[in-house]
Amino acid sequence: MELRIGAHVSISGGVEKAVERQKEETGNCGQIFAGSPRTWKVSEYEEEQGQKFEAEREKQGQNPYVIHSTYLVNLATPKDDLFEKSLKCLQSELEAAQKLGVEYVVFHPGAHTGSGRDTGIERIAEGIDRLDIPQDVTLLLENTAGKGTTLGKSMGELREMMEKTDTEDNKLGVCIDTCHAHAAGYNLADEKGFQDFIQEVEEDLGFDNLKVLHLNDSKDERGSEKDNHQDIGYGNIGEKGFSNIVNSERLQDVPMIVETPQDNVDSYEENIEKIRELKR
Repeated sequence: MELRIGAHVSISGGVEKAVERQKEETGNCGQIFAGSPRTWKVSEYEEEQGQKFEAEREKQGQNPYVIHSTYLVNLATPKDDLFEKSLKCLQSELEAAQKLGVEYVVFHPGAHTGSGRDTGIERIAEGIDRLDIPQDVTLLLENTAGKGTTLGKSMGELREMMEKTDTEDNKLGVCIDTCHAHAAGYNLADEKGFQDFIQEVEEDLGFDNLKVLHLNDSKDERGSEKDNHQDIGYGNIGEKGFSNIVNSERLQDVPMIVETPQDNVDSYEENIEKIRELKR
């Protein structure tokens, strides 16, 4: 079966341009921002733009697509103003996804900044329950590297967040980032370590809930809690780790998005090609 693999591409010049960029990178699925990732601004889309984007995707056979939420969102925060801003921003991104026919919106759960782990998890669940998730869109929680007071470092923490919500199960899911998992201490390159990771995903989340993978190598040592992406095969996860991932029966049907740094060794196309080459 052909891997669903693509890259995070720009929507500069119009969202439909993302499809052309994805084609250039040889991707068959993709990820975009719905606005500027370091501001609260989310672009508003007209129905016509959505139809154009969907038609282009259909033509190129690119699916699914993911909107990555802005980095400012923090549902774990004890600060009410930041919490409300985060909700408003996420809601706008969910609505953008609906307009564009994008299947997933992924966000980083956030940091409790001193209120405590349990309080932070409760706050995230409260935030999710206040969102109106459109019918054909799934909201995905992304695992984190675990630095400072950020939540979502373990599969168990992601499970707790989802369990504490009253939101329908089919509206929520998980995105696992390989660099974050490595930074959190999971050993993806070691055969036993990788099997332990797979078992934890199965027991804590269930593979039905795993909707997307972010494929990123890591510039830092395992367990560093640092989120520094590296090109595939050039970091501390290495080709062995990514070979484990793409050849795992449990993961090969999960869409994979490359978010490697473009100022580095390889282009997105080369990263995607490397992943395809590792598939046995």
